[in-house]
Amino acid sequence: MTLAEIAEAVGGELHGADPEAVVSGPVVADSRRAEPGGLFVADGPGHGFAADAVRLGAVAVLGSRPLPGVPSIAAPAAPGHEVDASVVAVGRLAQQVVDRLVDTTVVAVTGSSGKTSTKDLLAQVLAGAGPTVAPEASLNDELGMPLTVLRAEESTQFLVLEMGAKGVGHIRYLTGIAPPDISVVLNVGLAHAGKFGSREATAAAKGELVEALLDDGLAILNADDELVRAMAGRTSAPAVLVGESADAAVRAEKVHLDEAGRAVFVLVTPHGATDVRLNLVGRHHVGNALSAAAVGLAVGMDLSTVAERLSGAVPRSRWRMEVSERDDGVTIVNDAYNANPDSMRAALQALPAIARGRRSWAVLGEMLELGDASDKEHEAIGRLVAQLGVSRLVVVGEGARAIERGARSERQWGEESVFVPDAEQAFELLRKELRPGDVVLVKSSRDAGLRHLGDALRDGAETVEGRA
Repeated sequence: MTLAEIAEAVGGELHGADPEAVVSGPVVADSRRAEPGGLFVADGPGHGFAADAVRLGAVAVLGSRPLPGVPSIAAPAAPGHEVDASVVAVGRLAQQVVDRLVDTTVVAVTGSSGKTSTKDLLAQVLAGAGPTVAPEASLNDELGMPLTVLRAEESTQFLVLEMGAKGVGHIRYLTGIAPPDISVVLNVGLAHAGKFGSREATAAAKGELVEALLDDGLAILNADDELVRAMAGRTSAPAVLVGESADAAVRAEKVHLDEAGRAVFVLVTPHGATDVRLNLVGRHHVGNALSAAAVGLAVGMDLSTVAERLSGAVPRSRWRMEVSERDDGVTIVNDAYNANPDSMRAALQALPAIARGRRSWAVLGEMLELGDASDKEHEAIGRLVAQLGVSRLVVVGEGARAIERGARSERQWGEESVFVPDAEQAFELLRKELRPGDVVLVKSSRDAGLRHLGDALRDGAETVEGRA
């Protein structure tokens, strides 16, 4: 598109730019990733890096105001929106692009946990049927999702989008930009309970994804979650149930974990049954894989190809059950990109399967955004640690202290359970006490920062500080 076309699409004004200049490169919101022919979206503080993006070759900057000395498109004010005007504008641009993708199937995924792992599985499964675009990392908000859309080309057959929500109406806004042909809802948990207030309120928000479907769309719903199963009544589109429930059309039977903690199961479908052996650690990936399988079958892939691609899929996103083995035989499982009670339980339940009798460590930080349920849920996680027979527990940060309280209420712990105030002190403790063969799970919400602790342990670093 030319800058004139982009300005018209977003309702903005050109300043110091050639209207006929063509954007042929990527659209990015990180000035360091700007490339020749691309467009830089300046969100809030990003306006200060506009000149850097142009020096790297960006044709122009899409911002919320004119930028002197920089070719730019000034987006119009966006009253009623919580985000910067430039973010609203890039959504409008993405909507224009979706309208041009007449032969592209849009697959949208939401859920309280597992979204990123599922979109990674979907990307690898659907690539067996045609050119596929999926989000990098966890781009699922008002800025990240449109940036994924803008990577699509005319040849793109499948566009996989991750849609997150921190409030009612968020997913409705995203589906207005990219209406889904297939909507996948994984689960409804306590993630963001501090914002939503209850699982039922969360379900109301997540269900906006199926409400966006037209009659010829398809809902893929988790049969094992009653709140998700009920969403079939919120759309006129047909629904396919997936899970381990007996009435799930796409289900897993004979599920077990292998010696590395990876799920093995029989995939049962209306098209027959076949074996699947995942490369992903943790039983919780079974539900994610079933959703990906259902989408693959829905778009016409044969069962054997779906199973083959599921079994060949590898982890693509960082800090999600990321397993590394050090030269000294210590295994680090870094699952600290995010955490809520459901994902915390899933990771902890995988730990004994990975350890297989070796000494196991649970290094746990705070689960954020749980509101009034925070203490109760952290204590419950502590009790689970004790029930699972984890060898050592390290609780990191004041916000997670209730984990240790819960663990001690369940089991007589001595020095096997400790509280430390920060990641640096946890690192020093582990450096001194880890032994060859130990298995260490590191888990917390992203902003608790333990993912950098996991990286430092993996790399044998001298400190956690300064890592990014």
